[in-house]
Amino acid sequence: MSEVKKIALNDLHESLGGKMIPFAGYNMPVRYTSDKEEHICVREGVGVFDVSHMGEFVIEGPEALSLIQKITSNDASKLVDGQAQYSCFPNESGGIVDDLLVYRFEEGKYMMVVNASNIEKDWEWVNQHNTNGATIRNVSDHFSLFAVQGPRAIEVLQKLTNVDLSSIKYYHFVVGEIGNVSNVIISATGYTGAGGFELYVSNTDAEKLWNKIFEVGSEFDIKPIGLGARDTLRLEMGFCLYGNDINDKTSPIEAGLGWITKFTKNFTNSTNLKTQKEEGVSKKLVGFIMEEKGIPRGGYEILNLQNEVIGEVTSGTMSPSMNIGIGLGYIDINSTSPDTEILIQVRKKALKARVSKLPLLKQ
Repeated sequence: MSEVKKIALNDLHESLGGKMIPFAGYNMPVRYTSDKEEHICVREGVGVFDVSHMGEFVIEGPEALSLIQKITSNDASKLVDGQAQYSCFPNESGGIVDDLLVYRFEEGKYMMVVNASNIEKDWEWVNQHNTNGATIRNVSDHFSLFAVQGPRAIEVLQKLTNVDLSSIKYYHFVVGEIGNVSNVIISATGYTGAGGFELYVSNTDAEKLWNKIFEVGSEFDIKPIGLGARDTLRLEMGFCLYGNDINDKTSPIEAGLGWITKFTKNFTNSTNLKTQKEEGVSKKLVGFIMEEKGIPRGGYEILNLQNEVIGEVTSGTMSPSMNIGIGLGYIDINSTSPDTEILIQVRKKALKARVSKLPLLKQ
């Protein structure tokens, strides 16, 4: 087993009472108080996740865009300076190497943000396809990443910067000074559906910025938030989690990610994925809401009303906002219409649920 890595603020999280667990190769805070309390804090107020385990690759040079276009499913040529894009790396066999964000700083300078568990795999994948000499740097170990999320995030952060945060559109970013720390990437992105920003800061300035955020955030009852609440927040929105809802065997078309799969260009396995899109797939990832009391979990069988197995749960939880079980799962294409009644096999009971449009939490 390889050694578990520590993020820059590991000791700080331990001193705050964070319950630390090995996650994706890193020692990470899973919760400080309770998942439900932290979840509600983000949905209704503001909380901060330290997600410094995420990976960052900088891609530069005249061949940067062509490399990105070759290995990602979305069309990065549409990006303007200061814009980010959700995308994925398709593999040759129809699955997904990883999902990621692509940031464009200027012509010939981009950054990819990848999942922590896939940093090494993704780094090899990008290098393997870099046949025309783009300059690529793995800067993952030099950056911390704070997700300041919730409806009051903008009020907290605006106290720390002269950058007009309200002018940064969703999935756009600026590089500026915040909390007397310069060169911070201030990105209007997140994985919660609660609004807010993600801040990329050098490890050397990470603790200073964290402390500033909590100093000005105290009047808003700001709290540190763990990975437990991050999971329930993203699931209410129906956001995919790599390793659960998408993996190297699930296609972006099956996963409902056709919107990030653009056939205006050639990319890895694009011909086969285009055929899938045109001819249809046999199963699809859907969201569902329980109608009977019970918590769905990954791996549970999904049945139709005739008790035939039609799929499997990939992610499931008790929704803290809705107080009911919710989940995602792949099911037979004939049962994917919203409001279709299905059954979830929770231990020995087949409990009623219904297919629901995403997001599962209607705000």
